[in-house]
Amino acid sequence: MDQILRLEPARARTALGVILLLASLGLHAGVLPEDRADVLYHYYDGGGVQIDGPSILVRKSAGQDLSFSANYYVDTVSSASIDVVTQASPYSEERKETTFGVDYLRGDTTMSAAWTRSDESDYQATTWNLGLSQEVFGGLTTVSMGYGRGADDVGKRDSTFNQPADHWRYRLGLSQILTRNLLASLDYEAVADEGYLNNPYRRVRYADGSSATGYSYQDEVYPRTRDSNAVALRARYFLPYRAAVYAGYRYYDDSWGIGASTFDVGYTHPWRRWTFDVGYRYYTQNAADFYSDLFPYADAQNFLARDKELSTFNSHALRFAVGYEVPIRFTDMLDKGSVNLVYDHFMYSYDDFRDIRGSGATPGSEPLYSFSAGVLQLFFSLWF
Repeated sequence: MDQILRLEPARARTALGVILLLASLGLHAGVLPEDRADVLYHYYDGGGVQIDGPSILVRKSAGQDLSFSANYYVDTVSSASIDVVTQASPYSEERKETTFGVDYLRGDTTMSAAWTRSDESDYQATTWNLGLSQEVFGGLTTVSMGYGRGADDVGKRDSTFNQPADHWRYRLGLSQILTRNLLASLDYEAVADEGYLNNPYRRVRYADGSSATGYSYQDEVYPRTRDSNAVALRARYFLPYRAAVYAGYRYYDDSWGIGASTFDVGYTHPWRRWTFDVGYRYYTQNAADFYSDLFPYADAQNFLARDKELSTFNSHALRFAVGYEVPIRFTDMLDKGSVNLVYDHFMYSYDDFRDIRGSGATPGSEPLYSFSAGVLQLFFSLWF
């Protein structure tokens, strides 16, 4: 098989969608986002995959009750991951994403809308998001809700293959000031996916005594629908010397049989014009019902998957961040600026996905796969 094996797992797309949504929509009722411009460079390296590119975000208000935003995001991907080197040829490609958003403030209510378009050579995605947040009880409580609608076109290089995938996202949130120093939030999200939900390049392996390796490959087959639910509880406690500690827990489950938990803790410390942040995150999940590293024979069941993101695995992540507020005195057009550097180090361990690269071991007894990755983000912000 000498073709490009795409590695765009659905959960990675979802994570990026959430990041862009937060960048585009207002997060707090009663206050519009500040007028600012952010320029970001991000770099990912791990598991044979390198991703880098810029992102530019600009927000500008029009009067006291209206704010507009625009974001342009580029990913350049170079992949020789374990999936690629065992089934296909390394590849490089570029993905471009554009987002436009608007926030409207009326009293203690903020209404938001955003449109996002993502383009790759063989995958196009369009997403619409609506949000509403309302302050109550004198600003001590904020209630929010949101709706998202996505429509994707899944293609395949050098082929006429084209399939649709549709997504619906519903969000509810509650943020509460419990004491002068303690803030907590509870968020719920439900997602419904329908259509072609797997990767057209990815294949599963099955035991085959007639093959020299002891196994052969066939295409993955996923269900055409997926429903998921997630609930997250987060809290932040502000210390007397302006620092803060924070913690959170998120639980996720879906109709494919995956259950996942995420725990995170961190500490933020300001010092003069500097801000330092350290954090730790732990993630664990069980495998999808139709996942297997090695199926007993071809067409062993109705649905087949060997995507490691659908397997049983866990990850640890460490975050280190530093920011510096830059005084701006040479012009009255700018209020302030900041320079920020964030580094995340991830360590992944898989319980039932095996490393088959040249091991020569009996199929199903190869060493389990693990890898580490680093994510570097450097961004500059200007307020005007």
